[in-house]
Amino acid sequence: MKNIRLIATSTFGLESCIKREAQRLGFENIKAFDGRVEFDGDESDIVKANIWMRFPSKILIKMGEFKALTFDSLFESVKALDWGSWIPVDGKFTVIGKSVKSTLHSVPDCQAIVKKAIVEKLKLKYHVDWFDETGADYKIQVALLNDIATLTIDTSGDSLHKRGYRQNAMDAPLKENLAAAMIDLSYWRKNRILFDPMCGSGTIPIEAAMIARNIAPGLNRSFACDSWKRIDKSLWKQAKIEAYKAIDYDFPLKIYGSDIDPDAIELAKENAEKAGVDDCIEFSVKPLKDATLMGDYGCMITNPPYGERLGELKTVEELYRTLGRLMATNPTWSSYVITSMEYFEKLFGKRADAKRKLFNGRIKTDYYQFYGPRPPKDWSN
Repeated sequence: MKNIRLIATSTFGLESCIKREAQRLGFENIKAFDGRVEFDGDESDIVKANIWMRFPSKILIKMGEFKALTFDSLFESVKALDWGSWIPVDGKFTVIGKSVKSTLHSVPDCQAIVKKAIVEKLKLKYHVDWFDETGADYKIQVALLNDIATLTIDTSGDSLHKRGYRQNAMDAPLKENLAAAMIDLSYWRKNRILFDPMCGSGTIPIEAAMIARNIAPGLNRSFACDSWKRIDKSLWKQAKIEAYKAIDYDFPLKIYGSDIDPDAIELAKENAEKAGVDDCIEFSVKPLKDATLMGDYGCMITNPPYGERLGELKTVEELYRTLGRLMATNPTWSSYVITSMEYFEKLFGKRADAKRKLFNGRIKTDYYQFYGPRPPKDWSN
């Protein structure tokens, strides 16, 4: 029975990607909200979601949701939840919080009340007066929005965008889950060319290669719930065996990345090797003005500089004009660009077919999508 309600937290704008992903993974009772997607599952689904989901930031267990206008009601409602089904007698648990447009606006006070309520509930279950908290870690969040409190336990630990292959990155790196979402929102498929002419440390080409090869993004990292007593070790072992078997090494890929910075390209190559996709991406040191489009019906997906720093604006504007001229050399190609520059289309020389608001970290951006024609049915590049 799927009796655990799970929350996949989302960067604003990626909810639809996460919902489709949850559907592909076979999760049940899926519902999308601003900033999150909820679905039903069991212990094996917690493992599957952490290992396989590319777009969320966290996988949380939803312990309860209720209206809280007073500290007394918050305490009693939290105490009523079944914390002992997850937290063992030696469990270490911390409480974090946030409050938006709510009567209980003091986050430290809310955290203290929640912690006290959980301790009182666990005392009743384990018949002890003191908890050493020497065991596995359980991070609990109390989130208040419009006086509705949501209590969750974090199963992921580090954000899921941390795949484990990118130990170092250039300035203003694109998060892996956002790069994966940009690819998912594009018309690129593994039989088409993908090119990032400003690839930096290689995140977009690497994420594309991992998607094409069906490499689970969480296969080579750890999670907060790895050591939880309720989730049997055999579930992790079986899930990883299945994930390794699912990798497709046979399909020939044409993925390219270039950048003007030699150090960035060396870093991209190192990251691709760590991700296990170095054999299917071709990286090169090349300024944008020297880039060319190889073949037809390819997809250019890129995260160029935004011109946020003082003195960079003119350089970035010329970069965008150069990018537009490059894409005009082959009208069969599709282009996808994320940037915070509001007049990007004017510089690029073309109006986007679609535009989606996304957040790159704390920077509000638009994802501009320019569609080329569909490849013919008998086409092969």
